[in-house]
Amino acid sequence: MTDHFGSCLCGTVSFEVKGEFDSFYLCHCQHCQKDTGSAHAANLFSKSAKLVWRSGADAVTSFTLPGTLHNKSFCKLCGSALPDTQTAGFLVVPAGCLDTEISMSPTAHIFSSSKAAWDGGLGEVPKFEGLPD
Repeated sequence: MTDHFGSCLCGTVSFEVKGEFDSFYLCHCQHCQKDTGSAHAANLFSKSAKLVWRSGADAVTSFTLPGTLHNKSFCKLCGSALPDTQTAGFLVVPAGCLDTEISMSPTAHIFSSSKAAWDGGLGEVPKFEGLPD
């Protein structure tokens, strides 16, 4: 069994995931675009892993978009995305909140029909090691 550790940006919330991830999806739906402010969300899913809040559990809050299954858990102080347990039988962990490396690559792009228009050809965009001059 693998343990993964993560935290929020301000460090108030920390957690441990005990177990394996089943899938790693890059979701391009319009809800995830709004939710992340980016082209897609990058979430790890597990039906069997267990979440343990190590600190700051009282700083975690959740939002469910009415009329949908779209959930987001986040730190009340810094807004960082955190693991979500709102969907019965699923643990959803935003890949970017993990502090430990994950060995799996993304399983699939999902909801690609909703892909942002500017998301095409990103491999050709210039790359910089840091902020450009």
